[in-house]
Amino acid sequence: MSLKKIIIHPDPRLKKICAQVDGISPELRKLATDMLETMYDAPGIGLAAPQVGVLERFFVMDVAGKEAAPEPRVLINPRVTWTSEEVNVHEEGCLSIPGVYEDVTRPAKVRMQFKDIDGKDHEEEFEDIAATCAQHELDHLNGTLFLDYLSGIKRRMITAKMKKLKKERARAG
Repeated sequence: MSLKKIIIHPDPRLKKICAQVDGISPELRKLATDMLETMYDAPGIGLAAPQVGVLERFFVMDVAGKEAAPEPRVLINPRVTWTSEEVNVHEEGCLSIPGVYEDVTRPAKVRMQFKDIDGKDHEEEFEDIAATCAQHELDHLNGTLFLDYLSGIKRRMITAKMKKLKKERARAG
């Protein structure tokens, strides 16, 4: 296992629509394991492939909570099949936008079809923080960031902050 470098916004790879995963390969299994390790180390509850520079449709997540036993998930080629009319507002953050947290309104429940790391098909309903996380990570696969739900002024301010952070990290690097 090895930690992956998480791409920081703004980066054009974070705005790309990802390609379908064609099959479960040993390389994909290793990448998923590395992404889970990276996500836990960050720490975060979700990480999408484009955040580590891989433009393929899959993400990892674990919303079990710090005190609970880990429940790592790998969702490959996920797609939404239903969303609730009821919405939730959660304060979202993103490993590609470190230190920034903003309220985002999303459907409270969502049903997704996906393959797991063993290639098995699933259709599952997510609610609460799992619904928010799954939708946030699916957005990454479609080139959307949680910033895209915010006002233009907030987006510009946060983008400027991230550009400054990237310059500081490059100098320190």
